[in-house]
Amino acid sequence: MSDTRNAIDRFFQISQRGSTVSREVRGGLATFFTMAYIVVLNPIIIANGTDVQNQVIGDGTKPNVALVAAGTAFVAGVLTILMGVVGRVPFAMAAGLGLNAFVTFNIAKVMTWEEAMGLVFLEGVIIAVLVLTGLRTAVFHAIPAQLKTAISVGIGLFIALIGFVDAGFVRRVPAGPPLEMGIGGNLTSWPIFVFVVGLLVTAVMVARKVKGAILIGIVGTTVLAIVVELIAKSGQASDKNPGGWQLNVPTVPDQIFGFHNPLTLFTEFDPFGAFSRISVLLAVLFVFTLLITDFFDTMGTIVGVGRQAGLVQEDGTLPRTREILLVDSIGAAAGGAGSVSSNTTYIESAAGVGEGARTGLASVVTGLLFLVAIFFAPLVKVVPYEAAAPALVVVGFLMMTSIRDIDWDDFEIAIPAFLTVVIMPFTYSISNGIGAGFISYVLIKAVRGKAREIHPLLWGVTALFVLYFAIGPVRALFGV
Repeated sequence: MSDTRNAIDRFFQISQRGSTVSREVRGGLATFFTMAYIVVLNPIIIANGTDVQNQVIGDGTKPNVALVAAGTAFVAGVLTILMGVVGRVPFAMAAGLGLNAFVTFNIAKVMTWEEAMGLVFLEGVIIAVLVLTGLRTAVFHAIPAQLKTAISVGIGLFIALIGFVDAGFVRRVPAGPPLEMGIGGNLTSWPIFVFVVGLLVTAVMVARKVKGAILIGIVGTTVLAIVVELIAKSGQASDKNPGGWQLNVPTVPDQIFGFHNPLTLFTEFDPFGAFSRISVLLAVLFVFTLLITDFFDTMGTIVGVGRQAGLVQEDGTLPRTREILLVDSIGAAAGGAGSVSSNTTYIESAAGVGEGARTGLASVVTGLLFLVAIFFAPLVKVVPYEAAAPALVVVGFLMMTSIRDIDWDDFEIAIPAFLTVVIMPFTYSISNGIGAGFISYVLIKAVRGKAREIHPLLWGVTALFVLYFAIGPVRALFGV
């Protein structure tokens, strides 16, 4: 037993990174409970969408939510374990939010599901080739260190906003200011009460350096949510019931076990069918949009979470960057092949890092829990947004603390850093923030006669971002 434990320690470099097996396990649990919502949310987006033939995934007319949930958990589990073993970092993977909506509401509307997932698969293959040729890693290394710090800070602010919005503490309004607190500016619902209590308790535990604070916060807030729902019966949130729970209604499940074979979805993709159904230009634009979003969302995530974990070295790089990016690239292809949309590295991994995770063992734990979730999906649904969201807000704070490493007196870096930080949450997109930072950085340097200080690859990436932001006008110009 001791030899096995030592072998695990050496393989994952647990002691070398200042961690312990128990901390890695806690971190893996925290990450899982923070992002387990994707097993419920991805099917809501994917399984309820129809393609150009008014078909749902699985060649039918009735949404098969349970099957897509099983597929989501299966692909996430396998890839997260692969990230832990190959990348050896505490980064978890699952179907990318935003990407799944883009596939459902943009791509699938003009082609079949098989063809749409085929384009996702192709995007994954292309991005994997970029890793194997060294281009993706080279781009990662070409980014100035302080811009990488800004990416981390921006993601911290972004992940905190996600937590507030997921819990209903911050809401969109049809008229007046874009956002407001609670319902009509008031914290008047029981679910919001649960979130606020969970946030305050978790924050106090983190401040007091309680071991397992984030995980305890998630589990404890879930228990509180179940008790509150039994008494208050707030129900599911809707236009007529804005004070309800945002996604899962926290109740004691009446069913614990349930299984659907996720492997049946791996026959539902067609890599090249889209090119005969729509124009080649439109198909290329779809793939390009997926690629840019996947490429830089991941880059931002691994920088942000890696920095919080203390894995970013003085030159701004991470150990085993190539392996990390390769597994992430495989995730895009696997998500398309499994008909659950592109899988990518999740910023919620920061919850596990906040719990003390520093190695790939935490990812193995998270991945195994995803595989278990295939059989116990009803239990996954017990954790409501309002119980997981406090962890995101607290982790957002932890990630934002690195803002002190940016030289705010140097406007050449401060302005791009500022745009990177604020545009991420304001546009709800990591890629948009990174693109704004890159473009402004290159422009300011060039105008000030310092073009030679810009890495050649950064010029190319900036040009791609200009094209990325211009995709709407380009499509309008060519009528696609």
